[in-house]
Amino acid sequence: MPKRRRADRARLGAGCHVTAAGEQLVGRRSDGGEFPADISLSTIRTAGGVLVSTTIRDVTERKEAEEALLRAKDAAEAASAELEAFSYSVAHDLRAPLRGMSGYAAALLEDCGDRLDDAARGHLARIIRGSRRMGEIIDALLTLARLTRTELRCEPVDLGQLGRDVIEQLRAAAPERAVAFAVHGGLLVQGDPGLLRLLLENLLGNAWKFTARRPDAHIELGRQDDGGEHVYYVRDDGAGFDPRLADRLFVPFRRLHAPSEFEGTGIGLATVQRIVRSYGGRICAEGAEGKGAMFRFTLPDGSRPRSVSGRSIA
Repeated sequence: MPKRRRADRARLGAGCHVTAAGEQLVGRRSDGGEFPADISLSTIRTAGGVLVSTTIRDVTERKEAEEALLRAKDAAEAASAELEAFSYSVAHDLRAPLRGMSGYAAALLEDCGDRLDDAARGHLARIIRGSRRMGEIIDALLTLARLTRTELRCEPVDLGQLGRDVIEQLRAAAPERAVAFAVHGGLLVQGDPGLLRLLLENLLGNAWKFTARRPDAHIELGRQDDGGEHVYYVRDDGAGFDPRLADRLFVPFRRLHAPSEFEGTGIGLATVQRIVRSYGGRICAEGAEGKGAMFRFTLPDGSRPRSVSGRSIA
């Protein structure tokens, strides 16, 4: 062994000793203190032979950060599980009285409707509609809660075909409406088919709802290329919204239109945002009052689902 290699190894041994503890390398300083270590080796060819250069890194701070991240992840998962359990409990406790209210109101209308005046029948009808709407809100909240716990699949999904299926369902429910639907090609993404269908059901359902007052409504599902990134969108020419209030759209129950104008649970777009973020994507809304709306979102090609996090498109 060349003298230079022996000298390098001697200096290394004098300053630090490294052993393996399970899968973790542990370094021991000359004073006896231990620390988690990473080692990298590289070779250098010289006239006297091949030299091996060894670098030992103290990764204490990195390990502490990783452990803190794991603790935070465990805490978040525990909080999510508690929230889901609470949601199911509340849903169960609310459904029984709602069914009772709706059932008794319907029975009164059926059995005693001919003995009631128009005002009384109207009150009972409002009770039934309100109970039904509350049930829809409970279902939407449970769907939103499940998104934090669902194991997501990741496989090729044709957003275009999903969009056509959703529009056909909407047309079947309202055959009297004539809505032009355009779907572009190149909408193949990686994702969970069930969740991506839920995403389009909310976005296309909103477009369908907010174009209800247009006899010649148009809805479009397509893709734009922005700096090499694929950005998907749903666009309509319906009621639109005040662009200054765009950030409110994704907050649960922060509706921009009164229920008397357009029905809804106020949960749909929050659900859409959570699905997009679960894939590391981003979503934003653009629109103007009376001039329609456009929702743009990203679903990175080949991405794997991850925990719900992310930021909206600027």
